[in-house]
Amino acid sequence: MGNGDTRVRGIAARAGGWSARHRWAAVGIWVLFVVLAMGLGSAAGTVELKDSDQLSGETSQAATIIEDAGIDEPAGETVLVQAKDAGVKATDAEFRAAVDAVMKAVEGTGKVTDVTSPYDTDTISKDGRSALVQFDMRGEADTAGERVGPVLKAVDEVQKDHDSVRIEEIGSASMMKTFDDAFGDDFQQAEYSAVPVALGILLVAFGALVAALVPVLLAITAIVATMGLMGIVSHLQPMDDASSSVMLLVGLAVGVDYCLFYLRREREERAAGRDSETALRIAAATSGRAIIVSGVTVCVAMAGMLFTGLATFKAMGLASLMVVAVAMVGSVTVLPAVLSLLGTRVEKGRIPFLHPDKRRKGNGGSAGGESRFWTSVLRGVLAKPAISLVVAAGALLAIAAPALGMKTQNLTLDQEFGDSLPIVATYERVNEAFPGGSDPAEVVVKADDINSAEVKAAIADFRERAVSSGASRGPVEVKVHDSQNVAFVYVPLVGGSDLDKAEKSLETIRDEVRPATLGKVDGVEAPVTGQVAGSKDFNDQLVSAVAPVFAFVVVFAFLLMLLSFRSLTIAITSIVLNLLSVGAAYGILVGIFQHGWGASLVGAEGVGAIITWLPLFLFVILFGLSMDYHVFVVSRIREARMRGLPTRDAIQHGVVTTAGVVTSAAVIMVAVFAIFGTLSMQSMKQMGVGLAAAVLIDATIIRGVLLPAVMALLGERNWYFPKWLNRLPDLTHDEAPEAVSPPPPPAVEGEKVGV
Repeated sequence: MGNGDTRVRGIAARAGGWSARHRWAAVGIWVLFVVLAMGLGSAAGTVELKDSDQLSGETSQAATIIEDAGIDEPAGETVLVQAKDAGVKATDAEFRAAVDAVMKAVEGTGKVTDVTSPYDTDTISKDGRSALVQFDMRGEADTAGERVGPVLKAVDEVQKDHDSVRIEEIGSASMMKTFDDAFGDDFQQAEYSAVPVALGILLVAFGALVAALVPVLLAITAIVATMGLMGIVSHLQPMDDASSSVMLLVGLAVGVDYCLFYLRREREERAAGRDSETALRIAAATSGRAIIVSGVTVCVAMAGMLFTGLATFKAMGLASLMVVAVAMVGSVTVLPAVLSLLGTRVEKGRIPFLHPDKRRKGNGGSAGGESRFWTSVLRGVLAKPAISLVVAAGALLAIAAPALGMKTQNLTLDQEFGDSLPIVATYERVNEAFPGGSDPAEVVVKADDINSAEVKAAIADFRERAVSSGASRGPVEVKVHDSQNVAFVYVPLVGGSDLDKAEKSLETIRDEVRPATLGKVDGVEAPVTGQVAGSKDFNDQLVSAVAPVFAFVVVFAFLLMLLSFRSLTIAITSIVLNLLSVGAAYGILVGIFQHGWGASLVGAEGVGAIITWLPLFLFVILFGLSMDYHVFVVSRIREARMRGLPTRDAIQHGVVTTAGVVTSAAVIMVAVFAIFGTLSMQSMKQMGVGLAAAVLIDATIIRGVLLPAVMALLGERNWYFPKWLNRLPDLTHDEAPEAVSPPPPPAVEGEKVGV
């Protein structure tokens, strides 16, 4: 035991001890690290993810052909000209005048090229009431959203002069602009509100301004340092906006949590009558060690994202992993130095009715800061653990049940934004008049000689069969790049914005039409890409990645728990309880967003599907974050058990003394995640609601009812560790017998009264 004790002191307690003794050096090193990371990151610049990096399957093959050929596909735009009155047709003079005015106006901006008339390309709807003017944006497609403003304005001006027709623009550039405007504003709103919300909750938790500011400042410095590190790492693994947002979310949650755990323990030990130095040493040896175990577990869970083979996930996983590692290192190094420097000044700026000293008066002077609510809940749970287990587990399994019917897909524009954006109505009108016209499939044909008679005949045959097979209603357009021997064939898919139907049309193109036409010509490659294909290929890749990611995260988390607590039972129950909370979160997501049950309560809509990336992302994030609470609570139970308390009393002590800090940490996480549930995009709502619901379930039903019920039923079997496993490394902490001596008698008495 002594060896394990020394070894762990070498990590958590020693770091805290050194930091407390060399206070200014520790703070100086941390500040230097943050400034250096930010400076080097800015100097290195951030490499952004390219579209081709994010794709998989045929879509990736198509992107590679286009990149290798050096073709910069421009951003395509479309202007819908549609008669408002059923009597007006595209052949009428008034309608033609509107089409001409649109063509002249967009050309006049100087921002576009290849403007085509619907009368030349036959892009007139079957009912003759709608026509499409098509053109490309000049310059790079990736930045076209920044240049499309004047074109949109020109189209709006034409609309003012032609009342009898509806004139609206849609396309990748205009959607990009709309998306960026909505997305950018949303995230700014979320990012600006997250910190004040966390600070407000910490003020309630600590009842003192300085104590509340310390965790927020540590989280912010960890986030700032990680931003710099992301710039450096992006040269190996390109990053994107999503990875930055996820990093901010995880960084704030974890950074604040780790500080909260440490600060609460230090304060609790001081309240028990220990001097500042001893209190800090105990906090370093106990909470500091729990933070390291938790941080490593969270990092391992985040590393699971690297196994998806998808660049977006790799970027998210790396960014999250880095911010957790930085926050963990900061918590066990610079935090003790800050607390040592502040001393009792950490209680400055007291808020009269919120300070624990006021709240403790009726608690027998207990240092533990026990929660009356959880004391009464636990009394019931420990009195009837079997019934508590059956009721709580049954309720969670019932909540998780809808997850069995989960359907995932990339959300279309109308699913993502509902009726909140005008462009959504345009998108639906184009899809109604020209099924699949706003998101056509794109066949990238590569041949040795694109203009050979055989290839030309195959393309013509493909165009004809795409329509005759029922997969498309046309018009099927072809754009040939002679010098690169590449042709693009654009196929509007029947099904339009209904992705299920559009995917069936895509399958027909890929599995029937292509093999019968282009597939018969030797040396021709013809991968099918586009929005629908991208969604399908991404989904297929994710589904194939689920098993390895789940296996990696579960196996490593199990091993870490086994080594950290030297108990096979605790390792197994940890995994089962975590899987139960993830399952419940899935059930809530499917109920609200797929079936629409109670969706209006969270300002959402039942859109019939969960966005493709969310289930795997949620699993990884939640598995990591819920380990936070688990490690913290179980560490406290084990500590009490080693101090000689019977298992049932140790459970009571461990859960009740950690209830306050776990509740505060959970409330902060739920509040921060819930902010994302208020954003206008359905995918962000799904992420926010899923994370908030899971953390809430985890911190209440799992930690407050299921964990104590299971441990009470298992009794001494909680500490079962087969002899043949003794050869494994010992990562336990055995500081309790000497460093964490029993609290003064009144506190123990107070605890027993609580039971």
